Amino acid sequence: MKIHIDIDCFFVSAARIQEPELEHKAVAIGGRSDTKIFNKDAKNQTVNFLNSGSFVPTFYKAYEKKDDDIASFRDEDGKIRGILTTSSYEARSFGIKTAMTIREALQLCPHLIIKAPNMSLYQKLSHELHEFLCSKIPLVEQASIDEFYGDLSGWVEDEDIPAFIDSLRHEILRVIKLPVSIGAAPTRYIAKLATTYAKPFGCRVIDKYNFDAFVNPIAVGKFAGIGKSMKHKLHSAQIHTLGDIRKRRGTLESWGPYAKDLYRRINGEVDAPIKTTHKRKSIGISRTMDPLYDRVELKRRVHILARHLSYAVLKLNVIPTVFHLGIRYEMNQKSHKNISLAELFTEKKFDSLCLKLFNEADTQKRLKIINLSINCSSFTRDSKKELSLIGFHEEQKMKKLTEQTQILRERYGIDTLKWGSEM
Repeated sequence: MKIHIDIDCFFVSAARIQEPELEHKAVAIGGRSDTKIFNKDAKNQTVNFLNSGSFVPTFYKAYEKKDDDIASFRDEDGKIRGILTTSSYEARSFGIKTAMTIREALQLCPHLIIKAPNMSLYQKLSHELHEFLCSKIPLVEQASIDEFYGDLSGWVEDEDIPAFIDSLRHEILRVIKLPVSIGAAPTRYIAKLATTYAKPFGCRVIDKYNFDAFVNPIAVGKFAGIGKSMKHKLHSAQIHTLGDIRKRRGTLESWGPYAKDLYRRINGEVDAPIKTTHKRKSIGISRTMDPLYDRVELKRRVHILARHLSYAVLKLNVIPTVFHLGIRYEMNQKSHKNISLAELFTEKKFDSLCLKLFNEADTQKRLKIINLSINCSSFTRDSKKELSLIGFHEEQKMKKLTEQTQILRERYGIDTLKWGSEM
């Protein structure tokens, strides 16, 4: 049997560990794109490689405790900006949802307590829980900062699993101080589904005896892997529940390999192994900002994003060969540019490349820009591409300079050395 462990309202639960007085109150964690990265006096930026998932940035500003957390989300003009990354169950009873704006949430629940995110604390607690689970279960996979999978096959007998996971969740609460919900099933996909219906702080075991009764009534949109487009396609075919899908095998298989695999996952016919380690396949940075037209300022921001991403690439000790820059404009317009380049990675070359990609991707010059993103992927360790030898000797010199710069930033911070074009 596989189990899925999910921390209940993780960011709120973490805040309650530090501030027990938040228990049983309507609490939400705010989030906002860190545009302070673009300030000329920006500092205290840090990088995260340990975890990923919704609202878990690779780059973030170190937490600074304030008397009034809501102040973190006020602009210079006093307006409250930002969205909610998570909320307590007490807050949800007022209709508050993830990704709702803070202003909307406060209108629904004026006494809602808004806390600023503390990524360092979340990373610490997530790591502690991972270490704890590894001491209890032979195979543990961390799927995100607040999600884990475990394989109990040959470790716990099926008839003992209900008692095992019930004991496990209470022990986690006692030792780590985090409430978790746990689902158990023959496959990881159904175990994740079971966890959804075990919340909050509950357990749910699905076996061959209750499989049909549990799975069949569930709406198609509740199953991980069914997005908006697939949900719309299923509804168009009068398929509304997972039970409907299981009755329409021929229909699903006629839609291609993905739909065929989806049917088999829902039916419990296929599973994926527990992976104790994950290789990062890409690294990126993205910032959403107030609509901005000034191209000179936007290019300055490209330099800043490139510097931060270069730091991460060098820290990972990889050589990317595919580079992507995306632009999101006002009026829901988008543009992007990709390039493949199999050469030694140096910060100067990467900076110039990002500026070139921006100039080529910026096709809507009359529109203001609201988001910039840069991504590096297809690392040489995975793609097995051969690096170009053209100008290799000169590149080696520049690589040494990049390495020296990296040493200084590792010691004194990402913002220790900046490009003149950022000032």
